[in-house]
Amino acid sequence: MDSHVVTPETADLNVTGMTCAACQANVQRALARAPGVVDASVNLMTGQARVVFDPAVTGPAALIPYVEAIGYGAEIPPPEQSAIAAQQSRDEHETIAYRSLRLRAGGSFGLGLIAMAVPMPTVWLFALTVLVVAWVGRPFYVNGVRALIHRVPDMNTLVAIGTGSAFLYSTAVTFWPEWFIRAGVAADVYFEAVIIIISLVLVGRTLEARARQQSAAALGRLAALQPSLATIVTESGERQVKTEDITPGQVFLLRPGERVPVDGEVISGTTTVDQSMLTGESMPVTRRTGERLTGGTVNLTGAVRARATTVGPDSTLAQIVRLMRDAQASRAPLQQLADGVSLVFVPTVMVISAVTWVAWLLLGGTGSAVQGMAAAVAVLIIACPCAMGLAVPTAVMVATGRASELGVLIKGGEALQRAGEVTTVVLDKTGTITTGMPAVTDLRAAAGVTEAEVLHLAASVEHHSEHPLARATVTAARQAEVALAEPTDFVTEAGLGVQAVVNGKGVLVGNEAWMHSHGIDVVPWKESVHDLATRARTVTFVATADQPGDRAVTWRIAGLVGLADPIRETSAAIIATLRRDGIDVVMLTGDRAATADEVARQAGVDSVVSEVMPAGKVSEVRRLQDAGAVVAMVGDGINDAPALAQADVGIAMGGGTDVALDAADIALLRSDLSGVVSAIRISKATIRVMKQNLFWAFAYNVISIPLAAGVLYPAYGILLSPMVASAAMALSSVSVVSNSLRLRRA
Repeated sequence: MDSHVVTPETADLNVTGMTCAACQANVQRALARAPGVVDASVNLMTGQARVVFDPAVTGPAALIPYVEAIGYGAEIPPPEQSAIAAQQSRDEHETIAYRSLRLRAGGSFGLGLIAMAVPMPTVWLFALTVLVVAWVGRPFYVNGVRALIHRVPDMNTLVAIGTGSAFLYSTAVTFWPEWFIRAGVAADVYFEAVIIIISLVLVGRTLEARARQQSAAALGRLAALQPSLATIVTESGERQVKTEDITPGQVFLLRPGERVPVDGEVISGTTTVDQSMLTGESMPVTRRTGERLTGGTVNLTGAVRARATTVGPDSTLAQIVRLMRDAQASRAPLQQLADGVSLVFVPTVMVISAVTWVAWLLLGGTGSAVQGMAAAVAVLIIACPCAMGLAVPTAVMVATGRASELGVLIKGGEALQRAGEVTTVVLDKTGTITTGMPAVTDLRAAAGVTEAEVLHLAASVEHHSEHPLARATVTAARQAEVALAEPTDFVTEAGLGVQAVVNGKGVLVGNEAWMHSHGIDVVPWKESVHDLATRARTVTFVATADQPGDRAVTWRIAGLVGLADPIRETSAAIIATLRRDGIDVVMLTGDRAATADEVARQAGVDSVVSEVMPAGKVSEVRRLQDAGAVVAMVGDGINDAPALAQADVGIAMGGGTDVALDAADIALLRSDLSGVVSAIRISKATIRVMKQNLFWAFAYNVISIPLAAGVLYPAYGILLSPMVASAAMALSSVSVVSNSLRLRRA
């Protein structure tokens, strides 16, 4: 029997017509019920649905009818569209929607003021209301009735029923007043209320749209970093092309002040580059021939030529935008609470409204029919599922945007929420606490020899080598402006060292075994070697001979070079900050104990686990979790990927391997630990804001709906008018979004 396991696939759909949390919940429920769908999540803020499905049963195109069947629109995003282009398209759509709402809100509000301030016949007022209902309020009625027909009532349904009831009642009073007079009911009209209610609801949605633009501002700024045009260099000269038309391998010219169009490698020239928008680093970085340029960064000083390496959706900027879009479309665990309430919210409010009217009719006195209608309309208008729908996603959008400005990419709402619960941070040593690159830390010279001469000899012999220790020695010489000589008669012995002739003098550079193989006595240097070893230095000996061609020549040690992987300048301060914030810090490394202990001492880490293999790192993370810790693992290498995946929150360092970045929940664009503190603090602030938003959204409805129904009327004579209810409803959504926007200062 032939059987195979089908791997679920993920697809995004652009959903139109959603205006509130009930809409979001309705679309999500419809997609989740479709055959073959494993999981579905819908984001009101981004207008996107993310669906995990079994490709053997269904596909993205087959899911669209399930959304359309309940009255909403859906489409598959263009497959060739990059994340940057998609974001720019979304920004344009949001701008158009905001301007349309602003126009409709301003127009209806102006007409409402005229209706209230200018005395006019009731028939004229009726005509003015018809204009507002047919023009400004038309989407409420079309969408509200459609949702009701599909048995998925939403916020539009509440507004449509509420204002529609008041409009029909007022119309009947206007043209058939004798009916009401004979029934002993006051022949009052509510045309002004209808206009003002629609106006205030639109004002609220306009403010929401504006706040959505602000909450997505960081993502929009990222997308805007890519310049529209670039100058490419061809055999026939220079010419400008659209950035999206650049292909890998093409050479482009970069002048001072211009943005780097695509990822590339400098092939001529030297410059400084501002990477602050991408990485949060305030200081410019130098870029020379052979070094990498990242698309979207700013060229500051020099003119350089570079060869395009990655373009389009594969570029660094496009991947960052895609990761942020994915994060903002994701759902935090707290969202499940709001979703559960939203599914039953609108039907419940409609029942409460009907019960309110019936109660007024049965229990009220004179004029109870009119007061009951006003109370029932107020219940429909004041209820606000929008606040619940916006409570979590707005916080996620603003927080992920703020984090990106600090050089921290948080890959989703779940990771964002978990990071705030971290109690223990586990740090890999190499490339995380340390720079990951060896550097010359110590120079010791024999009598009659200077340290500069020792460095000159070692770097001259090794400046053609690709070995990391050799490259570190050459880098130190160049930084010290020590001139290098061209070596001859170069001989290398793997694992031991090298031999060459420099300026007519024989030079040996290597370890202690290399010295022994040439009959060199290292005993006089034992104290220095021991001192360097206790401080986790790797020792390289430098020996010379005046007659290198004579095999009987006596070699003399000219000095020692001590090398180490130094800790980053900021590591100790950041680790101290984590500990002050109440977070335990553990260093986990495969390096030998002596080296690990020395690095831990310099960095201020008390808990050290050394000499562990990748599987051992996973076991150690699991041990901490079993002890009750919520663990964040920070690493940068392939050997860290399993531990990153095991941790509650995996954090990959900037410059780390693709495997580590893929396994992590959070990626740091900067190559230091400051992003760890930023991620945890932003997460904690976001959790506070989400809980505040949810509390306000629930509390608002729990308090306001009974008030609108008139529970205080018998005792205190307090009854909210529908206009006051509409203003309160608008303010509830705006308050939630405004509270989320505080995270921009986190």
